[in-house]
Amino acid sequence: MTSPIGPSGSYHAHRERQRRRILTAAQELFDRRRIDRVTVAEIVTATGIRASTLYEYFSNKDEIVWALVEEFMAQSSDSIRKSIDDISGPALAKITALLQALENELVDHPARVRFMAQFDAMYAHDWSVERLIAVEDKIIPGRFELLAVLIREGIADGSLRPNLNPDLTMHSVLNAVIGAQRRLASLGNRVEEEYGQPIELMFRETARIILLGLRAT
Repeated sequence: MTSPIGPSGSYHAHRERQRRRILTAAQELFDRRRIDRVTVAEIVTATGIRASTLYEYFSNKDEIVWALVEEFMAQSSDSIRKSIDDISGPALAKITALLQALENELVDHPARVRFMAQFDAMYAHDWSVERLIAVEDKIIPGRFELLAVLIREGIADGSLRPNLNPDLTMHSVLNAVIGAQRRLASLGNRVEEEYGQPIELMFRETARIILLGLRAT
């Protein structure tokens, strides 16, 4: 038996369009008004569907937030992976490409980065570490070891300082650059008004200083 709206493929496509409609409306509301100030009722209104339809896809607002987190983390991870895979040089060149991918994301997808900045603030108070780790493991299995391998490669190929701690250095680097990326995206035009410098140059200088600290002397 087929669905009233057509074959199973069409039904699944319809379901995906509905889900995308909800996520897009929610993300736009979150960007304008902040996650904690938006209600499910407002998302329903913005989406133009019945509340019962929304609840077929998401049981509450938290589930919508986490769906966006997973989607945006996957997009960011794919971009970083591609940027590194295109590099055949030493580890320092791969790390440089990783930081460039984060700069590109800041410039090309500021709303995505702003959402993740909002998520960080709420995650610190409202959600468990285990839930975030589960999402990260789903998207990037063995993520911590993959990052530490880059540092080990750099020490071995002579492009990075020999006294770096592989299990600590890359985590510290990522926390620093992602923190800068998300803060700059959250501030938006205020960055240039306050500092007199474009956002991308502020981020690029942060990345340059970090790379100088990693580089073998």
